[in-house]
Amino acid sequence: MIARVLMLFAKGDAQADQVVPPAGHTAWLTGFTAAAMSFLAVFALALSLASGRLADRWGDALALTATIRISAPEGQADVQTRAALDVLATTPGIDRARLLSEEEQRALLEPWFGPDLPLEALPIPRLIEITEDGRGYDSEGLRQRLAAEAPGAVLDDHTRWLKPLVDAAGRLRLLGWASILLIGGAMAAMITLAANAALAANAQVIRVLRLVGARDTFIVRAFVRRFTLRALSGAGVGTLLGMVAISLLPEADPAGGFLTGLGFQGAGWLLPFLLPPIAAIVAFFATRAAAFRKLKELT
Repeated sequence: MIARVLMLFAKGDAQADQVVPPAGHTAWLTGFTAAAMSFLAVFALALSLASGRLADRWGDALALTATIRISAPEGQADVQTRAALDVLATTPGIDRARLLSEEEQRALLEPWFGPDLPLEALPIPRLIEITEDGRGYDSEGLRQRLAAEAPGAVLDDHTRWLKPLVDAAGRLRLLGWASILLIGGAMAAMITLAANAALAANAQVIRVLRLVGARDTFIVRAFVRRFTLRALSGAGVGTLLGMVAISLLPEADPAGGFLTGLGFQGAGWLLPFLLPPIAAIVAFFATRAAAFRKLKELT
């Protein structure tokens, strides 16, 4: 069936093509709709893929790490820091615990406070970076041990703020795919309207064709082929324009976060090329259904 349809579209039918006017408002509407919807679909696809990459990056970067913040009175910071490191050294599931230096803390705070931040004059807590060994550790048990040995130590395993971020990225990905489905539905609706308009405008021609013995399948095939090719060409133009626009966006930058990662990477650049064939398939079935329905009304 699919091979037969492809042969039909590749070969064409000169007599059947004469049934549908080659130009007019229906031709312009079909091509423009396919181009505009494909252009928007490229951005929706880029949004979905970028959201997926963002969720994976956040999960990979923070899933096996945690931080201990030590805020202690003057004179006790060193003692509680050593006590916290001793507790971490004997905690199963922790691969490494490292105290951040003043230079590393300065680098973390520099984007917000500038490069001349006087750390020695500010009550900035000590930070210990924890790396899990993959088996995981008992976070509640660790909190209790830290409370006993280093009362000023607070464990932050990132789950409090990581999970909402990952959930938000996942919802953005679903929103992108839902947008693509809505775009496809809107395209089918507009092509159906254009096909109905073309059939209504050629109602007299269709009656004459029926009088001379033309079957409805012959008439439907003519309209389906013409509108499918229009949608295919329009979607191809819209997809190329969308890919050019995506390529002009800023490249992914860790400092820029999500807004600089809206693009395709690697094999992802091949995915937009699926949009023109999908648009053609949508146009094929939408036009076919509209044509048979309209022909029944003209009987």
